[in-house]
Amino acid sequence: MNHHREMQVFLAVAQAGSLAAAARALQLSQATVMRTVTALENRLDASLLLRGPRGVSLSPAGAAFADSCLRILQRLDEAERSVTGLHASPAGQLTLALPLLMTHQVLMPVAVDYLAAFPKVSLATLAREELPRLLEEGIDLAVVVGHLPSSSGFAVPLGQVRPVVCAAPAYFERWGRPANPQALAAHRTIATSTTGHVGEWRFAQETVKVAPRLTCSTPQAAIRAALAGFGLTRCLSYEAHHELQTGQLLAVLEAFAAPPLPVQLYYREGRRAAARVRSFLDFAVPRLRAHPAFAMG
Repeated sequence: MNHHREMQVFLAVAQAGSLAAAARALQLSQATVMRTVTALENRLDASLLLRGPRGVSLSPAGAAFADSCLRILQRLDEAERSVTGLHASPAGQLTLALPLLMTHQVLMPVAVDYLAAFPKVSLATLAREELPRLLEEGIDLAVVVGHLPSSSGFAVPLGQVRPVVCAAPAYFERWGRPANPQALAAHRTIATSTTGHVGEWRFAQETVKVAPRLTCSTPQAAIRAALAGFGLTRCLSYEAHHELQTGQLLAVLEAFAAPPLPVQLYYREGRRAAARVRSFLDFAVPRLRAHPAFAMG
């Protein structure tokens, strides 16, 4: 495998935080990805990844090399586009599907900046919690939380999000904090019916049965109830990103949390994709990867 491809594979692993997730994104076998990274480490005589039971993380040398790979690959892409004129005039409507709360918490500032940079493109967003059918639904790109099936199209890793149990400070002042998942039985809980398994909350080592005092039809309603101090809710970190960042909600039981989930930008046709799709990928992916809602680790 040439050096260019080695860098692409290593960068995918570094950004996904998982050999398996990188393999899915690159449409390669996990064994191929592992062999490529091992060959790269042998050639450089350096350990780039720290392997552990919950995935992989970057060594100091790996973090520096990942930054270099990103800059080099971006410059190569820019050079190719300057020759092909791929982004000469992106125009038309771009349709993007993504979970509803991700639109509110993450996407909109990036989308507004993108439209300012490409005035001939219009953007339509669709709320989709599950993997959409791009071709059948006329969707250009989709932000997907979770693992993609191996038969999916092209995907770019954006980062990861984690399950989180949280409540308002006022709730903890009155009822205290649960010390472990079993202690949830003594607390008021708020469930979301759209996630399924309303009476079960999954943690890293166990699944705990809860008896919710309130069941909401959407995550945003459950988060609003938690903000009002009614009880504890379980959501994905991006769904309550602003509330967690500002201290309106506080996370608990983080040491018991289930493993994080990958976030990927899914699209069709690869490098043959329309100019508006490629322009959005080039513009939005670095900004989304830098967003704290998708923080690795």
